[in-house]
Amino acid sequence: GSGGTGAMSGGAGDGTGNGAGNGAERRVRIVVEYCEPCGFEATYQELASAVRDEYPDIEIESRLGGTGAFEIEINGQLVFSKLENGGFPYEKDLIEAIRRARNGEPLEKITNSRPPCVIL
Repeated sequence: GSGGTGAMSGGAGDGTGNGAGNGAERRVRIVVEYCEPCGFEATYQELASAVRDEYPDIEIESRLGGTGAFEIEINGQLVFSKLENGGFPYEKDLIEAIRRARNGEPLEKITNSRPPCVIL
C-alpha cells in the first residue's frame, strides 16, 4: 500500500451549487458487478435490499463480472472492489457512501471489508 494522504489537498471547493435546488437530493445510480458462478448473487440481493430499505428510490442494478468480482460503482465511480479488498463491503459503509453521493459530497473508496463467509 502507498499510504500517501493529501493527494487531493489544495483548492477548497468554491462550490457554486450547479443548479441543484436547496438540498435537492441527487439521483444515485448503483451498479454492482459480481461473479455469479462464485455464488455472490445472494450477497448482492442482501446488499440491494438493505439499500432499498434505506433509500427506496435508489437505482441499483447488477452486471455480471469476472471470477471473484464484487465491484460497486456509484454514479459511475468505483467505490468498492472485492478484487482489491478480498472481502465484501459492510452494508453500513455502502449506505454511508450512498448518503454522501446523494448529498453531492465526494465519494471515498470503501476499504473496510468483511471476509466472505463460507457456508459448506
